[in-house]
Amino acid sequence: MQNFISASGYYLQTFWAEILTFGLVIFLHELGHFLMCRRLGVRVEKFAFGMGPELFGVTRGETRYSVRALPLGGFVKLAGEELTDCIGKPDEYYSQAWYRRLAIVYAGPVMNYLLAFCLFTGVIYWKGLPETSDEPVIGNLATGFPADRAGIQIGDRVLSVDGSAVATWKQLSGAVHAKPKKEITLRYSRDGKEFTAQLTTRLDEGSGNGVIGIVSKSTFKPVGPLTAVGEGAAQCYNLTVYTVSTIASKIHSRQRPDLAGPVGIFQMVHRAAHSGWDDLIFLIGLISVAIGFFNLLPVPLLDGGWAVMFLWEGISRRKLTPNATNRANSVGLVFLGMLLLFATYSDLLRWREDHAARPAPAATAAP
Repeated sequence: MQNFISASGYYLQTFWAEILTFGLVIFLHELGHFLMCRRLGVRVEKFAFGMGPELFGVTRGETRYSVRALPLGGFVKLAGEELTDCIGKPDEYYSQAWYRRLAIVYAGPVMNYLLAFCLFTGVIYWKGLPETSDEPVIGNLATGFPADRAGIQIGDRVLSVDGSAVATWKQLSGAVHAKPKKEITLRYSRDGKEFTAQLTTRLDEGSGNGVIGIVSKSTFKPVGPLTAVGEGAAQCYNLTVYTVSTIASKIHSRQRPDLAGPVGIFQMVHRAAHSGWDDLIFLIGLISVAIGFFNLLPVPLLDGGWAVMFLWEGISRRKLTPNATNRANSVGLVFLGMLLLFATYSDLLRWREDHAARPAPAATAAP
């Protein structure tokens, strides 16, 4: 009975973490569109939290506010948001000048970045600025990398690499970096017991080093509010630059992009939910940046795709036509569908490889 209660609490915690992550990030994206519409006088017919059938709601003015059955995100329905539905009323979406519509589509990604900035700033202010520890203790793991697949866990202390003792993180990283795409043996301790794991390092294309997907433990230095604000903004900027550079590198080297789809994101949220509130909040910020950036891409159906069409309308001074938007939407739908299938396939492939390659660690009694 006790085991059942513990398991129920474990999965319930995961469930609420998933709801919080996806609900908050997507809902605030839609809230950005909603607030900009209200600011510009565009009529909003529906504004909902969640998707699917309506559970309850209220009508205020000309807007129906509701809560839906699936608490994942939300949506905004604007008056005249389809060219074929627009009859020319001044409060309709397509009655607005191109630059006003541009402001509305950009408001969603901006809200994602604002959410991430607030979350990063809050965590840094309350917990402090992370500083790398030189102890050979695992602070975090990259999902699907050799260390994760070998059964190594956060908090494990590495004792030796290939029989050579390591007393610092520098010694540990140096031993791993020196052996790209080679099998190594790690000896580590956990809860008073010692374990041995054999794993094959990956090659980091940028540096040529061997990697196994581990990050050192961090200590936290208290900071003031101004420093926290600066670091929160820096996190948003650095994550965006890293995303752009990674995509550019993959395209230049003609490598398959390493995408995380719904399954992969659920796995990351699951892990963060059980490693600490700060890890979960930081991950929500990271996902919010990723969704904000993704929506800025010039792909039809995404905010960035609409922005390109509105910019073209402003530069060419030619109105968009239903045929043009329908063709663009069809292309975007096919592209996004293929991208979702590829990301989900990559998630499932990583999950299968992870469970197939994860051995039970060999334990010996601690001295």
